[in-house]
Amino acid sequence: PSQLETLLHGQEGIIYTCTQTEEALNGEACTANLQAERGLGERLGELASQGLPFQPEENDQLDLLMETEGLRRSIHNMGTIVTTSAVASQSEASGSGLEQCIVGLPACVTITTRDKAGGPCRSGNAILSAEVCTPDGSVADGELLDHKNGTYDFIYTVNKEGEFSLAVRLYDQHIKGSPYRLRVTRSTDPEGAKRRGKSPGSGSKKKGSRRTGSALGTPRRRENPIEDDLIFRIGTKGRNKGEFTNLQGVAASSTGRILIADSNNQCVQIFSNEGEFKSRFGVRGRSPGQLQRPTGVAVHPNGDIIIADYDNKWVSIFSSEGKYKAKLGSGRLMGPKGVSVDKNGHVIVVDNKACTVFIFQPTGKLVTKFGSRGNGDKQFAGPHFAAVNNSNEIIVTDFHNHSVKVFTPEGELLLKFGSNGEGNGQFNAPTGVAVDINGNIIVADWGNSRIQVFDGSGSFLSYINTSADPLYGPQGLALTSDGHVVVADSGNHCFKVYRYLQ
Repeated sequence: PSQLETLLHGQEGIIYTCTQTEEALNGEACTANLQAERGLGERLGELASQGLPFQPEENDQLDLLMETEGLRRSIHNMGTIVTTSAVASQSEASGSGLEQCIVGLPACVTITTRDKAGGPCRSGNAILSAEVCTPDGSVADGELLDHKNGTYDFIYTVNKEGEFSLAVRLYDQHIKGSPYRLRVTRSTDPEGAKRRGKSPGSGSKKKGSRRTGSALGTPRRRENPIEDDLIFRIGTKGRNKGEFTNLQGVAASSTGRILIADSNNQCVQIFSNEGEFKSRFGVRGRSPGQLQRPTGVAVHPNGDIIIADYDNKWVSIFSSEGKYKAKLGSGRLMGPKGVSVDKNGHVIVVDNKACTVFIFQPTGKLVTKFGSRGNGDKQFAGPHFAAVNNSNEIIVTDFHNHSVKVFTPEGELLLKFGSNGEGNGQFNAPTGVAVDINGNIIVADWGNSRIQVFDGSGSFLSYINTSADPLYGPQGLALTSDGHVVVADSGNHCFKVYRYLQ
């Protein structure tokens, strides 16, 4: 830079001298011109003797030396870029559950993803969504399973007869043939009808008594003189306070509050034990402090509200007033569904997609994790919710394996009970779970639309009588501080509180 400055200064001197010389030559001969000529001569002599440098005194090298090994480690630790070649226009669905299914029985649809040329994709992680819709717009619950080979299973259960539509979208675009028309009918198998207690369309009513089995659910409330254990129900479908759209998780606080994870309204609503609306909080979005699909809710002993956000793939922690504090599990969780708190104040997260149970400190540090996809003792197939008993053992509902499993805090299996069916102690996809002060386990039986009670060893004890106002796809379940059972009656867009004799 200093060399350039010297040269530019010299250039300015030369230009000025040339200008003066030109003016002197064009002017008339006079004494002033002679003096100017003398001055120009001196100036030209100075310029000639200045000795400006003609060779560069600096070089132009400016290199960036990369510490590539450290950069490579940083990129590796940052995560993995995931993409697929799947396109909706070439992808297709198949299977018996595509056109017809039986009321109350799981149906399966297989989705095969393909690239733009129609060739099969060989990897998973595509962004798929599938939903079964009724004519009135309500949505039946289901689970998507990624086989990591380009194929996916959508398993769903519908609890009433009628015409439905099945929409399957890949990257928010309908796949080939979607939406599909579904016809849901009751089984024509007389043995199946006998197991359910009545034949299709018989219209016969079954006299109810306390703690008897519930009837199959219906999406419309029916006035019925049959006495059951229901104390009250709160909610209808909507977006205002006291209204819900696909409510999922339920929690109860020691301070007499009931908390509802209102999944499709992206908020948590809070009520008193008597059903009086108190408050709600939640802003839709994908940034920290926002909710995209809250599915699980729990209350920490310190009063904080812990929310599993299925679509944001993390767990958010809010104060008891609904002020955002922190998030945990980001980068580890794939689809957190249920959340609970153990006796040490650790946060237990049931990852529905990863088929894994994670245990975190409230600071976000991972304590341990256990489980993988499968039907083995320490495996899950779409687990939903968890509860903790007085021995700090973790009780998990294993949705597609139709069972309940009890683990030590370290993840060792202690007990497994349940099988697929409609009999006492059998399940058709269990969801919500809670434990009473005596260690009895209360389970929401989603596909059978009922609530069952077991002792601590997994032996069936009774039903909560729900026959007068039947459940329709119950989800989360909890015990209130005054000893009642509260359940998210998702298909009926309300929560219900029942008497419970401990």
